[in-house]
Amino acid sequence: MADGLPGMGTTGYGAPLLPFPPGCVVGRFVRRVKRFSVELEVDGAPLWVHSNNSGSMLGLMRPGAAVLASPAANPDRKLKYTQELVRCDGNGPRGFWVGVNTSVPNRLLEAAFHAGRLPWAAGYTTLRREAKRGESRLDARLDGPGLPTLWVECKNVTLVEDDVAAFPDAATERGAKHLREMMDIVARGERAAGFYLIQRPDGHCFGPADYIDPAYAALFHEARAAGVEIHPHRALVGMAGVDIGGEMAVVGE
Repeated sequence: MADGLPGMGTTGYGAPLLPFPPGCVVGRFVRRVKRFSVELEVDGAPLWVHSNNSGSMLGLMRPGAAVLASPAANPDRKLKYTQELVRCDGNGPRGFWVGVNTSVPNRLLEAAFHAGRLPWAAGYTTLRREAKRGESRLDARLDGPGLPTLWVECKNVTLVEDDVAAFPDAATERGAKHLREMMDIVARGERAAGFYLIQRPDGHCFGPADYIDPAYAALFHEARAAGVEIHPHRALVGMAGVDIGGEMAVVGE
């Protein structure tokens, strides 16, 4: 792990639902190439790591920013580490970690469900990830006795502007497709929910980023009015891993 990075301690919560594996490294961001490859400087040497985040990570990937990367589970993978966290607003005590691994919301949803920490999913007894519906796949399907099927789409949120956590950080036709799919689910008498995981601590509420993708924002409001549930949860992010916090208000509530 790289030296000279103050303020890198954990957030002080107990064992997180999604702990990072042993062998994580911390380096300084150098550059990002073709979105999925990130160069770090670790102890004075270059280290290329994988990023699964296809978004812009707006305002985060600044030269010299601290980055935490976890070792790949597959030892034969070309890039041996995966980018997990980026340090925002400095490396001192006022800085904070931001979770940029886009697989975390799906995994945390499942872990929180089995831990009984999703009030809006009370009564549901099974969760199936990557569930097929017609020609589409949604991130999760929840079922329970006497309850309508609950379909969930997960999104990772790393953008905050004027104290509002916002999604997306780049135009997303795929995200719009998911909203339309969820509106169709509700119209057919089942439940549909967007699980937005805010992986940074400085947002006080959540809303669509109309200044990034106005079409998505308009569809977001249309979907809410049609009965699609929106559940933005704060993540508790630290060097030990990621846990789930409470639900945040949606702008306009």
